[in-house]
Amino acid sequence: MADIKKVLVANRGEIAIRVFRTCRKMGIGTIAIYTNADRLAPHVRYADEAYCVSENEGDTSYLKEDKILELASKLGAAIHPGYGFYAENAGFVEKCEKMGIPFIGPKAEHIILMGSKTGARIAMTEAGVPVVPGTKEAIKDVEVAKKTALEVGYPIMLKAVHGGGGKGMRLVHEESEFESSFRMASSEALNAFGNGDMYIEKFIIEPHHVEVQVLGDSHGNGVHLLERECSIQRRHQKVIEEAPSPFINDETRAKMYEVAVKAVKAIGYVSAGTLEFIVGKDQDFYFLEMNTRLQVEHPVTELITGVDIVREMINIAEGKPISFAQESIECKGHAIECRVYAEDPMNNFAPSPGVITVYESPEGPNVRVDSGAYAGFEVPLYYDPMIAKVCSIGQDRARAITNMKRILSEYKICGIKTSIPFHQRVLENETFLAGNYDTAFIDTKFNMEDMNRKLDEDVDVPIIAAAIKQLLSEKIAASRSVTRRDVGESNWKRFGRLTSLGNKLGSA
Repeated sequence: MADIKKVLVANRGEIAIRVFRTCRKMGIGTIAIYTNADRLAPHVRYADEAYCVSENEGDTSYLKEDKILELASKLGAAIHPGYGFYAENAGFVEKCEKMGIPFIGPKAEHIILMGSKTGARIAMTEAGVPVVPGTKEAIKDVEVAKKTALEVGYPIMLKAVHGGGGKGMRLVHEESEFESSFRMASSEALNAFGNGDMYIEKFIIEPHHVEVQVLGDSHGNGVHLLERECSIQRRHQKVIEEAPSPFINDETRAKMYEVAVKAVKAIGYVSAGTLEFIVGKDQDFYFLEMNTRLQVEHPVTELITGVDIVREMINIAEGKPISFAQESIECKGHAIECRVYAEDPMNNFAPSPGVITVYESPEGPNVRVDSGAYAGFEVPLYYDPMIAKVCSIGQDRARAITNMKRILSEYKICGIKTSIPFHQRVLENETFLAGNYDTAFIDTKFNMEDMNRKLDEDVDVPIIAAAIKQLLSEKIAASRSVTRRDVGESNWKRFGRLTSLGNKLGSA
């Protein structure tokens, strides 16, 4: 396959910018798409070329398959889907293949195989990967499902066959809850995915969500890039990730790597992917699902391995082999990622759209920020509320946590509510610090009321109030006399006095 000269990212926000950055390093041209709502978005300004896909002023959808394919074909570009939208869309990949458009991702057959939870379970079982006890075939009838649940043994988890993002899932503790849970989960799955088929899994007590990043190429090679702990979740959505996992031991880790690579080679997987495992408190682990795309949390893996996963995806799409041997991969420190959302953690994490009036990104050593925001940017209602992914790296976990505390304290976003205060409280939680948290952490080990008290004690509030009062006083004085301005005092010097005042108030 010929070298890729241009890449169109069929996505928006921080993931589009992240892909563009690697393209820029590789000397590859970049093409953005945007809607009218995103006309001034950072990913539009960052790209070499940008094209609107809106069909009218009120059109906010990025799902313009024909337009995207037509653009890529006309411009001679490959397509990278990012995550969401066209990622894991087998039909879209098949159209790319028919039109001769390079798709930077897995083959359609693998997306189809792993997109079916039951199909994936069968494939993984055949590859020798341990799977959670449960059904291998889809169940449509509630009475059959109820009988199967008894055979598997309660508690059980109901899951949509064609699900994702926590939709179509229900934890059922006993038989009396089963029928209503099944009907609600199936209805939710039908509305979200157009298919209400369900399957049953044994629910693992105190489960940890641990995933292994993998790469496969068209030459039969398969490698792993260590693991990530993703157990801090809200409504089945990850909010904090770290690498490596602080929970699993070296024996479990080695076994997970072995079966993950074995699975990649067994199905002939090509491109980046992630095998997700559920790990019990006894360290037994089971295959959960495979994500056939670049993951949101991939930065923590890049930080501890030094591998640019997007670069590898592009090279693999060009028909090249993976650029490194498994033996060269070693863990270089510890990394943590906090997903910063435009949400109000004090109001049940309700969306908080609006204009960002102040945006100061943390800088310095041991920090990585993947963002799609800036001061003046309006966070729209129409898309995912994630503003940024902020990562810390340290020589060990304790230092990574300390670095993240510093980073979050420097991250200033005003005009909207964000999840930063929530992350700050998690970083002080004893269970989190011990590294033995599971997927029920937020529900069982995190005290939102304690967070409320801490927010009320925030010293930034009186500092900011005092600084505003001082600034207003100076403006009034300046309007009455120009003598002071004539002395030549700069705005920088005045800002320095305000900062000094704030520091004094903060230490009072």
